[in-house]
Amino acid sequence: MFSSIKIAIIFMISGTLVAGAVYVKKLQEDLDTARANVAKMEIAVQTSEASLKLMQEETVRLNTLNQQLGDDLRKAEEYGDELRNTLQKHNLTHLANKKPGLIQNRMQDATDKLWDDLADITDPNRVQQSVESTGTTNPSSN
Repeated sequence: MFSSIKIAIIFMISGTLVAGAVYVKKLQEDLDTARANVAKMEIAVQTSEASLKLMQEETVRLNTLNQQLGDDLRKAEEYGDELRNTLQKHNLTHLANKKPGLIQNRMQDATDKLWDDLADITDPNRVQQSVESTGTTNPSSN
């Protein structure tokens, strides 16, 4: 009877040791998984911080561009107001009724110049070709 108690105690101690070893192994695996997760989280945090920094830089750049566009718009509006004031001051309708020959010649010359410029821009025979296709070596030709 004494020997069966010793065997039972040995089995209980052995079982406890095996259970403890399995528990420690499971803890080690959990710790390794936690370390891997921490490493992934650190990479995610670094990526987030880099994205945030880039977003802040872009915000500053866009604000600067927005400010510049606002200034350009203000200047364009001032120029438009100046042009409107000039046209109102000269009153071309009244001048055309009063001196039609003077206005007609100027308007016809300006219209002819616009048509000539448009014809030059859209004429396919006047389009300059690239250096390779013409065989020229002049770097100033477009």
